[in-house]
Amino acid sequence: MAEASISVDHDQFSCPVCLDLLKDPVAVPCGHSFCMVCINGCWDQEDQRGIYSCPQCRETFTPRPVLRRNNMLAEVVEKLKKNTELQAASPAPRYAGAGDVECDFCTGRKLRAIKSCLMCLASFCEAHLKPHYEVPGLKKHKLVKASTQLQEKICSQHDRLIEIYCRTDQRSICYLCTMDKHKGHDTVPATTERTEKQNQLKEMQKKLQQRIQEKQKKLQELKLTVNTLKRSAQAAVEDSERIFTELIRSIEKKRSEVTELIRDQEKAELSGAEELLEKLQQEMADLKRRHTELEQLSHTEDHIHFLQSFQSLCVSSGSEDSPSITVHQHPSFDGVRKSLSELKERLEEFCREEFRKIPPHAAAVQILPSEPKTREDFLQYFCRLTLDPNTAYNRLILSEENRVVKRSNKVQLYSDHPERFDGQYQVLSKESVCGRCYWEVEWSGGIQTVLSAPPSSRIGVYVDHSAGTLSFYSVSDTMTLLHTLHTTFTQPLYAGFFVYGSESSVRLCDKN
Repeated sequence: MAEASISVDHDQFSCPVCLDLLKDPVAVPCGHSFCMVCINGCWDQEDQRGIYSCPQCRETFTPRPVLRRNNMLAEVVEKLKKNTELQAASPAPRYAGAGDVECDFCTGRKLRAIKSCLMCLASFCEAHLKPHYEVPGLKKHKLVKASTQLQEKICSQHDRLIEIYCRTDQRSICYLCTMDKHKGHDTVPATTERTEKQNQLKEMQKKLQQRIQEKQKKLQELKLTVNTLKRSAQAAVEDSERIFTELIRSIEKKRSEVTELIRDQEKAELSGAEELLEKLQQEMADLKRRHTELEQLSHTEDHIHFLQSFQSLCVSSGSEDSPSITVHQHPSFDGVRKSLSELKERLEEFCREEFRKIPPHAAAVQILPSEPKTREDFLQYFCRLTLDPNTAYNRLILSEENRVVKRSNKVQLYSDHPERFDGQYQVLSKESVCGRCYWEVEWSGGIQTVLSAPPSSRIGVYVDHSAGTLSFYSVSDTMTLLHTLHTTFTQPLYAGFFVYGSESSVRLCDKN
């Protein structure tokens, strides 16, 4: 008797755990079939709980069911393996590779996950995701793009999904947090805050684009300056060569000296311009990179990742607008031409006298602004800072719109915050310090000072981020330098204030 052919779907005889054809198939009480090794492996992990569940429909059983091999199903699977046509039609599984999220339910070699469940806190491949589309209880779970950062979306204190944003403390929280440490705070859904921050991001992108265009304009101007200088220098060299060929042999030595002088003048003018050219190109590259990062962040689907990344990307780039460039319309090579033209009609002795009239220095391109000296100079870089309540030690009192800090013997009821100082009477500014920045503070009380300069109740602080300098001045009728620190700043800077003595206070001064 001829053997009947099998025409069935390959997936009907696949194990939901290993996704391969069933090996030693067994059926659990709910009716689903698995490889004996696969289901025993799953249930071995549940022995401590004493409750065993079906990996496919999640139905639970107590005690652990006794499993027996289904001989009939095993014969069908064996015949199915021999059917080469069905095997050829079976699609190759997509295993997780570098950069992929692995399925948490696959045993052995993991398949690539396509979705993550915020309720189950697990990621699923296409096969293991099916129950979330079929089982009524699982259909209500929230699925997102497969992610390895699921734990970041869960409140570590309440083990609940983070889906609310506290504007008071500027952090993402869960629903239970609003009834605990964040009770009474200004809270909104994460999606609402995302919308507002998205608008801010667009504005930041717009400003960055404007700065890129400004840098592009300055870059073009600088390139034009460089080309003008080069053309002028080249024209002067060519003119000098033409004049020197008409001179007698006795001034051949002077010709080479003039050529060398012109080249030196060209080098003096171009050295500063080429340095600024390189700086502008680097600034443009940094701005474009930052613009790209903001563009990528604006399209992310993950609200929490967006909010957690937004603060670090809000930090100012620290770049200053490049100073204006002054280029002489008539470079100082004209004196060379005039002197050389007169050489044709004069004797060698007179030539030596005329060479003394050649300008020894070329007019330099003004690139960097001078360092401030007077208080008026420093106030051009004035920054209005405020104190960050989230960093204040719990024995410090902030007042006057967070512009004054005073030491107290009583503990203040501040909310917990990871950036708050613990054990030190200190507080940081809320704004970061970048570029050139200057501010003044007035202090009172017992503040410790070990200085050789006359004491002053007003201190000026000047930072040049790009130059790596931090200077302190005693402010009175004159600016007296107290101390200067030279270093390299690699991260955003924040002003810090340490209130030393009992009942001491520090006040941030306004610009006046």
